[in-house]
Amino acid sequence: MVEHSGPDVKFVNKYCPSSSSSSSASSSSSSSSSTAREMKILATLRGSLSRKYPQKNGEVLSAQYGINLLLVGLALMLALAYQGPTVTEETVLAFLSTLMLMQLLWMICYVARLERKRNAPPERDANAATSWIRGGLTLLALLSLITDAFRVGNYVGYQECVSPVLGVYPVVHALHTVSQVHFLWFHVKDVIKRYETFERFGVIHAVFTNLLVWSNGVMTEAEHALNDHKRRLSAVGSFNFTDWESTQPNCNCTTSACSMFSSSLYYLCPFNIEYHILVSVLLFVMWKNVGRTLDQRTNQKPASSPLLITGSGDGPFLLLGPAFGLLALASAITVLVIYIIHVEESLEARHAAISMFYWFGIVILACMSVAGAVGLVIYRLEDWPMDTAPNPARTLDSKLLLGSSIGSWLVCWCSVIAVGGATNSPNYRWANLGYAILLVLEKCVQNLFVVESLYRRRREPEERGPGLRATHNSILSPSQGNEKIFAVYDGIINHAYESPDKQCENDKQAYSRNSEKHVEHSHGHGTPETPNRQRQLLKNIAIFLFMCNISLWILPAFGCRPQFDNGLEEASFGFPIWSTVLNFALPMSLFYRMHSVAVLFEVFRKI
Repeated sequence: MVEHSGPDVKFVNKYCPSSSSSSSASSSSSSSSSTAREMKILATLRGSLSRKYPQKNGEVLSAQYGINLLLVGLALMLALAYQGPTVTEETVLAFLSTLMLMQLLWMICYVARLERKRNAPPERDANAATSWIRGGLTLLALLSLITDAFRVGNYVGYQECVSPVLGVYPVVHALHTVSQVHFLWFHVKDVIKRYETFERFGVIHAVFTNLLVWSNGVMTEAEHALNDHKRRLSAVGSFNFTDWESTQPNCNCTTSACSMFSSSLYYLCPFNIEYHILVSVLLFVMWKNVGRTLDQRTNQKPASSPLLITGSGDGPFLLLGPAFGLLALASAITVLVIYIIHVEESLEARHAAISMFYWFGIVILACMSVAGAVGLVIYRLEDWPMDTAPNPARTLDSKLLLGSSIGSWLVCWCSVIAVGGATNSPNYRWANLGYAILLVLEKCVQNLFVVESLYRRRREPEERGPGLRATHNSILSPSQGNEKIFAVYDGIINHAYESPDKQCENDKQAYSRNSEKHVEHSHGHGTPETPNRQRQLLKNIAIFLFMCNISLWILPAFGCRPQFDNGLEEASFGFPIWSTVLNFALPMSLFYRMHSVAVLFEVFRKI
């Protein structure tokens, strides 16, 4: 007797005369079979839990290793920032070089092991890293290699009075960059299921090695920004700072290109920073995939729409979004150039440059907020279907957007408090207030729009009436291997259809044809596909936000930081506290903008 969830009603089956007599025998053995089934389920559950324990232990152990590795590196960097005798720059660079060489050794072992097992390649997560993300990573890696070349050139010019570690580090970093990009191109999608514990430690070591190199770059960038701030104050007579060039070696350069190398490193450092944080994110997704069981139904390459879609007489859609985005990008570059030039001039020119930055920020943030709100309204009105398939990369993207927003939100609310309690009133005071409030609002709206876009998918023409189709496919269609469920109708189970007799099969086939006709008739009344006009508007919004985030990344990355120069927050919180807040918040804000660029391009392809 087969168990079902609905009421069990029996009918006499003329093709199976023994069905009535076998009913009593079946009922007498039901208790024993139920007990055996329960024992089998319990044994399966116990085996599943025992298999999960080593996996969870491996995750916890490797995570603790990575966190402690990060803390050791941060302790060394903080001691270096104090500029005491305990830790020198050579110590930190030697520590980072050792970590990179260890990661390089692990990558070689991993690739060699795969080569030996070429006949059994690992499973691959289709959602882990798209080709365009790896292409952008390669571009950042090339700029990072140029940075290493300039560091080597700078070392050659000062090699008489600096440690050899300063020359070894860029060489190791370049070797590490080339090997890591090759590894990510061909193996970041791998789902590791052999030597899981060892590989888990190797991947998490790579994650935190890149995080430490990123942290070192952030601290170097913060030191440069602090020196620039002091130099600007000295230029307007507000601060006596004569030793800002003391970071240079205490000897003469033997080549004529040392000044060019030093100044170029300042402009290339942001790309090196973004490279390492992006690599950390990709490797973290790979770490989450270790030992993961993929669902083959959902592990498919994400569908992307064509870049040009033409509607009914509307022409190509790529018009307004890119146009306004390019306008925002050109305006941001203009503001950057004017700001850097005028902020070191007289006090009036300095205030004018700061005011220009805030009013530009107010305009672009207001436009971005309106665009994101329009996108949310479209999703609510059109009711796009949800995409609930398991996707660690998408989950991590959503969490990183929220987490990296905290830094700029902290700066914004500090600015609001500083403006409200300011004793002086420069001409940019209320512009600073409006900029801070709009920045909080813009990030909230953009986060909502991005997360909504990541978890929605467009309707295709063949998806009309999805609910009804799924119902008929799973219950009313015997051709899908559901012959025993076919007899279920309104909760009543007819065991007469359990006979594999030809007559019963003919009846089922006739009913199947009637059901298919009913499904085809119902398709005409299903939900229509996603309208083309709404998709065009959403794509314009995505590409506009994409360009605006690039613009807002460029400004602070290359020296336009009015939070250092306006003086309002520094007067309220003091220079030590405010510089600490900015050193914490600005790297997170830069990462937020660059990560938003990557996610918004993915949204643009997905819509």
